[in-house]
Amino acid sequence: MTVNIPRVLSPFTFILSNPLASFREKKKRVFIVSSLFVQMSTCSLEHPNGQEADSVPAKRLYKGECAQDGSVGGGNASRAVEVSIVMPVHNASCWLDDCLQGILNQDYTGSMELSVYDDASTDGSRAIVEGWRERLERRGVSMVISGHDSAQPRGVGHAKNQAVSQSSGTYLCFQDADDVMMPQRIHLQYEACLFNSTSLIGCQVRRDPEGSTERYTRWINNISQDQLSTQVYTSHGPTVVMPTWFCSRDWFQRVGTFDEGGKGVPEDLLWFYQSVGQGGGVVRVDQCLLVYRYHQQAATHSVMEETIWNLRVAFLQERVINQWESFTIWNAGKQGRKLYRCLRSFNQKKVRAFCDVDENKIKKGFYTYEESKERPKPQIPVLHYRDASPPYIICVKLDMTGGVFEENLKSLHLEEGVDYYHFN
Repeated sequence: MTVNIPRVLSPFTFILSNPLASFREKKKRVFIVSSLFVQMSTCSLEHPNGQEADSVPAKRLYKGECAQDGSVGGGNASRAVEVSIVMPVHNASCWLDDCLQGILNQDYTGSMELSVYDDASTDGSRAIVEGWRERLERRGVSMVISGHDSAQPRGVGHAKNQAVSQSSGTYLCFQDADDVMMPQRIHLQYEACLFNSTSLIGCQVRRDPEGSTERYTRWINNISQDQLSTQVYTSHGPTVVMPTWFCSRDWFQRVGTFDEGGKGVPEDLLWFYQSVGQGGGVVRVDQCLLVYRYHQQAATHSVMEETIWNLRVAFLQERVINQWESFTIWNAGKQGRKLYRCLRSFNQKKVRAFCDVDENKIKKGFYTYEESKERPKPQIPVLHYRDASPPYIICVKLDMTGGVFEENLKSLHLEEGVDYYHFN
């Protein structure tokens, strides 16, 4: 599923497309689509809107019963929360002030809560979060904070599940404690989610420090809306990155909780694959709504490359290769041969050829699968890419050849998601 919002020529298209809609519905649609066309300034860590933080957003009001003194949402009055910000925390003290300031700066005027689960921090992180309670609640953001102080953290998956479980919002906005959301993030993703209730909503990001993971950042921000669904098998992982996720609680509950295997488990990739596997869409709001920090303490560095590889191969076979009668692996080098060796035996038999541009590989004429127990050992032809035939699984890294590979692929006039899928 892809989002239609970026392709809308005018907010008034919604009115013209449904002349029988009521005036109230027309007005609502014009407002939602108009707000998605609002342009924002370049992401910045220092008050992106150029104003003092406490004077930026309008105060949000709790939806609850009024106390006798006229205040709203006090005591045990029940209140319907529209958006819960879900934030696991583990030793994030050096980033929390920037992160919480970003939450304070949100221009979304619906009801919000911040649900924090502290996973055995030892650096005073929980005290820092508590220190923001008054400022956030004064702005209308309620807070739920819990955690544990065991000797060892229980992992990101556990912390996220606990933060979701204790929250009450109709929609979930996932936030990492080391990142900073821009003022428009929640309201733009909320509005996109209204039209894509069974989708995972992401956004464009700015990497901090600037220039870190340059190719990855370009990919995050620039792949097309259609490629958000077709490039889910690449080594980059989820096509919308975890710190930008926004979805309805209903959809989260349908997909299920995060894996709680702990350190080394890519809980975000596993959940992403489960969501896509259940027919969930992937949508990106094409504005920079998050400062996405890169540092060596990030949990992602604990996940081994081979773990990611095995998950990708399994998902590729389940979703694509199992449905094909035969196919070509584009890349007769190390990565293409590794993919072939990792396929199930019945899918190995579907590989009609490898293709490449390397004359030495092409002149040899074939690849021999030496590890095979079959006799004679399988020999797979190696062809020039112009002599091969689709569909292809492409094991060539993108954005690495100055555009040469991309032009070669384009010259074949193929359709991504039908004639080929990117794997590397």
